Amino acid sequence: MSTVQGSGVVVTGAGGGIGAALARRFAAEGARVVVNDLDPGRTKAVAEEIGGTAVPGDASEIVEQAREALGGAVDVWCANAGLASPGDAFADEAVWAAAWDVNVMAHVRAARALLPDWLERGSGRFVSTVSAAGLLTMVGAAPYSVSKHGAYAFAEWLSLTYRHRGLKVHAICPQGVRTDMLTAAGSAGELVLAPTAIEPEDVADSLFDAIEADRFLVLPHAEVADYYRARADDPERWLGNMNHIQRKWEGEAR
Repeated sequence: MSTVQGSGVVVTGAGGGIGAALARRFAAEGARVVVNDLDPGRTKAVAEEIGGTAVPGDASEIVEQAREALGGAVDVWCANAGLASPGDAFADEAVWAAAWDVNVMAHVRAARALLPDWLERGSGRFVSTVSAAGLLTMVGAAPYSVSKHGAYAFAEWLSLTYRHRGLKVHAICPQGVRTDMLTAAGSAGELVLAPTAIEPEDVADSLFDAIEADRFLVLPHAEVADYYRARADDPERWLGNMNHIQRKWEGEAR
C-alpha cells in the first residue's frame, strides 16, 4: 500500500496479539516499524521478526525515543497498548486508575507529543485500538468499558478537530479477538466474545481497508454497526437485552 510505504510507524503493545499483527502488516506494506511493549523480550522478538526496531517501555514515555529510531519523524502512531481491567463499580481505585491511565491517558500523552509536528507539516495518522466496548459496553468489566468509551471519545475528538489540518484518525472497535486479553476476560469473555472471536490478523486487515477508504471507524465485526445503531435507536430495549446477558453471565458464573 503506497499510503504507508516508507512511513515511520510506531505500534505500542506490539509484543503479541493485535499489536504484533499490526506491526507485521505495516512492515509487510513497506513501513519502517518501531515495536513497543513493556516486555523487552517480546518487543525484541517481534522487531527482529519484521526487521523493525525494538523500543521497550511505557507507551506514554517513548515518543522521543521512537522518533529518533525513525530518523526524526513519526508518521503513524498506533495506540494499541491496553488493559483488560475486569471488575464492577466496587473495583479498587488502583484498578480504575490503571485502566484510565493506560487506555486513555497514554493516548492523550502520545497525541500531545506528536501533534505539533503533525500539524506543522499537515500530515499524520493516529490509530486507536479501542474495542467494541468503547461503542457498546462489556459485562463484568466496568473499568474497561468506561475507559474504552474514553479512548473512543478522544479518537473522535482528534478526528473532528484536526482532520482539516491533515490528521487521519482511525478507531478500531473489534469484539472478541483471539489474544491473551480474551483469555483474561474470563467467563464473561467466554460468554460474550469467544463465539465470534477472530484472529489478530483479521483486525489488521480491517484497519488497512479503513486506511484505503479513509474511514475513521474500523469494525472488524460488521455486526457491531447494527448493535451500535440499535443502542442509539432504542436505549431502553438495548439496555434490557444487555441486562439479559448480564443475568445469564451471573447464572453461569455461580
